[in-house]
Formats: sequence, C-alpha cells, structure tokens
Amino acid sequence: MKYYFIICFFLFHFYSFSQLKGVIYGQTDSKKEVLIGAKVKSIKQKTGVITEKDGTFELKLGKELPDTLIFSAFGFRNDTLIVSKKDRFSLIEINLFSDLMLPEVVAEAKKTTHGISKLKVLQVEVIGEGELRKAACCNLSESFETNASVDVNITDAVSGAKKIQIMGLDGVYTQIQMENIPFLRGLESSFGLNSIPGTWIESIQITKGTGNVVNGPESMAGLINLELKKPENIERLYVNAYGNHLGRTELNAHGGGELNSKWKTANFVHAAIYSNEKDVNNDLFRDIPLSKNLSFLNRWRYDGKKMEAQFGINSYLEEKIGGQMGYFTKRKDSLYGVYIDNKHLDVFAKTGFLFEKKPYQSIGIVYQLKYHDIHAIYGNRHFYGEEKRGYINGIFDGIIGNTNHKIKTGLSLVYLDLNQAIDSISLPRVETITGAFVEYTFSHPRFTYVAGVRTDYHSLFGFQVSPRLHGKYSLTENIDLRFTGGKGFRTPNIMIDNISLLATSRAWNLPNKIELEESWNVGFSLNIDFYIKKRKNNFIIDFYRTDFVNQLIVDRDQSAYELYFLFSKGKSYSNAFQTEINFVLRKGLEFRQTYKYLDVKGYYNGSMRPQLMTQKHRFLSHLSYISKNKKWETSLTGVLNGKMRMNMFSDIYELKMFEKYTPRFITVNAQITYIYKKWDFYLGGENLSNFKVQTAILDAQNPFGEKFDASMVWGPIVGPIVYFGIRFKLKKIVKE
Repeated sequence: MKYYFIICFFLFHFYSFSQLKGVIYGQTDSKKEVLIGAKVKSIKQKTGVITEKDGTFELKLGKELPDTLIFSAFGFRNDTLIVSKKDRFSLIEINLFSDLMLPEVVAEAKKTTHGISKLKVLQVEVIGEGELRKAACCNLSESFETNASVDVNITDAVSGAKKIQIMGLDGVYTQIQMENIPFLRGLESSFGLNSIPGTWIESIQITKGTGNVVNGPESMAGLINLELKKPENIERLYVNAYGNHLGRTELNAHGGGELNSKWKTANFVHAAIYSNEKDVNNDLFRDIPLSKNLSFLNRWRYDGKKMEAQFGINSYLEEKIGGQMGYFTKRKDSLYGVYIDNKHLDVFAKTGFLFEKKPYQSIGIVYQLKYHDIHAIYGNRHFYGEEKRGYINGIFDGIIGNTNHKIKTGLSLVYLDLNQAIDSISLPRVETITGAFVEYTFSHPRFTYVAGVRTDYHSLFGFQVSPRLHGKYSLTENIDLRFTGGKGFRTPNIMIDNISLLATSRAWNLPNKIELEESWNVGFSLNIDFYIKKRKNNFIIDFYRTDFVNQLIVDRDQSAYELYFLFSKGKSYSNAFQTEINFVLRKGLEFRQTYKYLDVKGYYNGSMRPQLMTQKHRFLSHLSYISKNKKWETSLTGVLNGKMRMNMFSDIYELKMFEKYTPRFITVNAQITYIYKKWDFYLGGENLSNFKVQTAILDAQNPFGEKFDASMVWGPIVGPIVYFGIRFKLKKIVKE
C-alpha cells in the first residue's frame, strides 16, 4: 500500500489546473476585517466559491482566460477583477468597501447547508445551520437525523442514553471536538449528547478515518467538530421553544455581540424537562425516563493587533429517573429504578499570536480544564465516576519558502485523573500523555497532500507513534479523488463506555489489566459534481477499512448469564462503503439518496462474528423544499434499516419475534416551517411509520431476576412523536 501512495505522489505532480488563492477584507470607516461568506464568482465558468472563516478562498480558473471575477458581500460594494494566464497560481488580496451610505439592497448568495468541502484535503462533510433546522434538533443527538454518515442509537431501554456510530464502530472511536477543543470524552461519552442543543451550533464537520495529527491520536474511526455560533456574528437574541405530545419541553436561547472594537461576547442557555410517565408498550417500565437538564455556556473573544484570544466556560446539570412506573429515588421499595445524576464544568481558552511582518506564521495555544461527576443507579447496581482533566495544545503554523509548502508543529499535554466504580469494583487511573507532532502540507493546483506524524509518551504504556497521510487529487475541475491512511489509539474506559450493560442482570467479567486499543484506518473517496440544466448536483462514493491491532470487545454470546470483557488481538475489523447522490430537482427542491454497507466483525473466543445490533445495509432518502418567497420550508426523511444480529442466547429469554436477526424496519421523519419576519413556526413528526420494538426489555416482569435485560434495544421504543416549536430571532446590529 505504501508503494502505491509513493507512485501516485510522483504521477500527480505532472498535472496541473490554474488556481487562484486570496483573501477578502471588508473596509468600513472604523476598521478592516476579513469577510466570512463573501462570494467569488467567475463570469465565464458561471461558478463560484464562498470565503472561509478566515476570509480566504481558492478558485480553480477555467481553461478560457482571461476571465472576469465578481466579488460580493452583504453590506459592501461589489468589485471585479480580470484574471489572465499570468495570474495562474497567484495570491491576491481584495478589499470591499462599506455600502452603508447607499440605499438598502438585499443581496443573496446561496451557500449549501450540506455537502463536502471542496477545499479540504480530507473528506469533510459539513452540516450547516440550514440543515440543522430540518429536524427537531433540540440536542446534539438529534442533529444527525438527515445524515447518513453518523448513526445515533439508543443504548438501553431504561436510561434514555444515546451513542453515535461512524462506520459501524462505537462512538468512543470517534474523536469529538468543540471548535478543536476536546468534547464528550471520558465520563461525558454516554450522556453528554443531550448537553448541547442544535440551536447553539453554527455547523458540524464530519471527517471519516484518522484526522490530522494536530488534533491528537484518538480519531480511530472519524472526527466530529462542532462550531458554535461566534460572538462576532451571533444574533442579538435567539430563542427556540420546543414541545412534543409526550410532554417533553425545551427552551434554548443565545445572544451576544460587540462590546467595543476589541471585545465580543456570547451567552448560551438550554433548559429541558420531561415529566410525564409513558408506557406505550405496556411492560410497566417508563419508555422515556423523567429528566431535567440545564446547560450554560459563556464565551468571549478578544481581537488585538498582535494577539487574538477566545475563552469561556461550559457547564451543565442533568438528572434522569427511569425504570418501573412509579419509581422515584426517595422511595425504598421493590420497584426497579434507574437514577442518573450528571454534573459537568469545563473552562477553555484559545490564544493566537500573529507576526505582522510574517503574515503566514502564527502560534496558537488551546487550553482546557474539566471536572465531571456522575452517580448512577440501575436497580441494585451502583456506578460512580469522577474525572479531572487538563489539556494544552500548542501549535506553530508557518510556511517553507512559499504558501505551497506549509508546516504545522507543536506539543500537547493531557493529564487525566479518572475514577470509575461499580459497587465494590473500582478502576482508578491517573495518566499523562505528552505528545509532539509535525505536519507538512504540499499544495499544488491539482494535487495536495498532508503528511504528519506524532509521537506520544503515555505514562502507563510508553511511547506510541501515529503516522498519517492524506491526499486530494483533482481528476477534473468537477471530480476530486481523496485518500487517507493512518494509525490511532485510545485508552478504554471500560465502565463508562459500557454503562448501558448495567441494565442487565448478567455478571461482568473484567480483564486482568487495561491495554491500549490501537487501529489502522485507510480509505478512499470520490466526489463528482455534475450539472443538469445549470443546476449543480453531486455524487459521492467512499470506502474505509479499519483494522484493529488491539480492541476491547464484550462477548455477550459465551454465556447467557455473564458478560466477558476481553482484548482481541489483530483480527477485528470494519469495512464501510457508502454512496450518496444529491439532486437539485428545481430551485428550492432538493433530493438526497444514500446507501451504506457495513461489514463489522470482532474476534470472539476463537471465531469471527458480526458485531451485535449493527445493521449491514441502510438506505436514507431525504427531500427538502423551500418556497420561492422563503416563507415555507419542508423536509421529509425516510430510513430503511437492515437486519441486525442479536444475542445467540435470545431463545433462553423466550424472545419469539425473531431468531438470530432483527427484522428490517422503516422510520419516517417530517417537518414543515413557516417563517414570518422574525418568527419561525414549525411542526414535525418523528417515527411517523409507527415502528416499535415489541420486546424492548427481556423478562420485564422479573427485573431483579437472572434473565432481565434492557440492553438489547435495536430500534424505536415509542411510536410516532409529534412536536411543535417557535423560533424568534433578532439579527446582529450592523454599525454605521
């Protein structure tokens, strides 16, 4: 495989397209700043690009030159530039001047709310704010309902916990970050998805496979980065009120703005409550646990001439009460109950130091301090966890000679003090991971690659080396081929990673010692843009394979009454194949069809077996429409879920509705939104196909018996959910 990469590297260098790079600034009377979302359009090609967060853009010029480029941004005067053959591979700076003195003009540029970033070397799938509005999206776990790359599954039938999957692998193998700061790690991983509402999020970037070495070694299956709304462009006030017919209510609010030319701030609040006892399937257990959640985030931004800084605080409290109908934590009787108490606090900061005479060099430092405490009760089993974490990552960003050769290098440090205990079994762990990394990027108009390596010294496991290589090759102006490969590792947190297995009477058999989980991942993707009646459409195909050097697996097949935790050496793997096609049927009407095939197997007790409750085939269809007057938005999503392997001892529990595999089933979600000035009114439904798992809890009549098991959940527990909501928005004030 490595020789193939080397051969491709030399072949790709013989070809080239004309490419123009630049940055767009906006100039007002008081200041000059980069413009986010400014549009660059080619008259001859009739195509364009949108500037990134730092105001930069890259545009592939057509074969017919000279050409005229139009630069535009809301609130600024348009400008044009004629480019010729001599401008190939140039770097330009464009200044647009304020248009506030002219009569008000409404300018519109459509930015895709879902798609693959053309400029990234890695295949980065972007879910924008417009895509997030298409679903109920009141917390992060509901933000992927129209996305095929990420699956969100209920972990058990009593706690309401959810976990993500990428490429059929558990979410612990996906590195989740909030603006490149570690997020949902350790004790947060099982319940933290409920702490961030979708209304706080500006965009979500999903990367399959190993990410860049700068972000750390833990992205074994993928990386999800959340970009929250920024103080510099956040609404003055945004309020979202949500409720559904089962009794769940939520209130989300955020707002902020500029205090002066240097300081900006933003505040975010999320409150949710579910207070109704529902037992739709008549098993005498709550289908959805009673819950309370309160989240708060405050962030600040400072812009100086030589330094930029961001810092803030993120905290949340969550309480859940599940189990049998009528159970409350203060009652001491024979009812089976679930009680979960989560407390979280973290402070974070990012500082950047700029070099006025060397604009392509900078130093950035990311900091985080975190404390998390969790208590949980599952019947007569008790879990306690406490986590103290410190994180710092320093990055130098520069060039070698010119902007075609970029380099990033730096140091990182992670300190973790983690204690987990189930009843009398305790697994305390203190570890430090000190890392050094270097990453080189070569940019060519047709071929770009990123080669990186990081070396980490783990206080418990010694030195670990993680090499990674990513590349993008433009076959034509509309066809991009990408490849990626690399190694990742993580320390498993056995108890919290598998806390849903407390919802069973089966005994835990833990390994004698903890080992690192390690894997290699390699993948390819092909992204094709094509036009029908001048409307841009898109086709994506990708394949990724993950081979585990060492993986912690849970053998649920060896015994009907015990769970065996063991490390599988060198045979477990995941093959993930996905296709997606996006059609613009007409202006405002878009259709998306995806298919995903998963082959995920683990090495259990001498034999390879498909992973439990992992579907091999999955189809997703999504249709959305925005009316011409922009007042109506509708979306419809249908998912066909394939069969999944179940525990081979299901016959002992007298589970009659299937034998070794679950049936196929369909779920349907829909939403309609009406927009009136500053108000949005939306009405929607989830699981409108009314599919329900008939036996969500095995032996529910004897919750303290040896056959009780609430962890074998593979589909929806409740039927259709109808929800409604109101959004109110006051846009940012534009200063004259």
